[in-house]
Amino acid sequence: MGHGGKLARADLWRLEEYAVERKAFRARVIAHKKLRRVALGPHATLLFEDFLTMKYQVQEMLRIERIFEPAAIDEELAAYNPLIPDGSNWKATFLIEYADPEERALALARMPGVEHRVWFRIGAGERNFAHANDDMERTERDKTAAVHFLRFELTKESAEAVRSGEEVRIGIDHPELLSETPLSASTVASLAEDLDRTT
Repeated sequence: MGHGGKLARADLWRLEEYAVERKAFRARVIAHKKLRRVALGPHATLLFEDFLTMKYQVQEMLRIERIFEPAAIDEELAAYNPLIPDGSNWKATFLIEYADPEERALALARMPGVEHRVWFRIGAGERNFAHANDDMERTERDKTAAVHFLRFELTKESAEAVRSGEEVRIGIDHPELLSETPLSASTVASLAEDLDRTT
């Protein structure tokens, strides 16, 4: 599944090739994303990214923007490669979703810093908080953004526990979005693929 490998230009289809491959590839990615999407209550979702989800993201971006110049492709790769796990972590897009824009604006104003309150627990272990937005600042003092990027760092022992099928729970420790959910076995199996054996 790419095990920490990053996307290179050689991994991508050219625009005309992608036009042929897109339908089948899209179906594969949608099925894959289903396993890696975790709802945390009614208003928060985590989408765990990996080589495949980022390849899809880049291919779609190149297609929409009609990008074929090597330097411009390299720029897209530089933007999306940091979201591919490195073998000792999980990386996820954290989405805060409200159907009504007004309600969303009010809710985001009530939860500055919520992105630093997302935690995970493996088996009977401790709660560990994810690192938010390594590359950028997305919280202003008085509100938070609707999209964040999270990195969940695992120790060697944690990674082994995940591979052996230990329960993984993820939650949010913030009064506005308080939640806790166990991941399904199929989601844990998919996330185990992100971890190198050498972790």
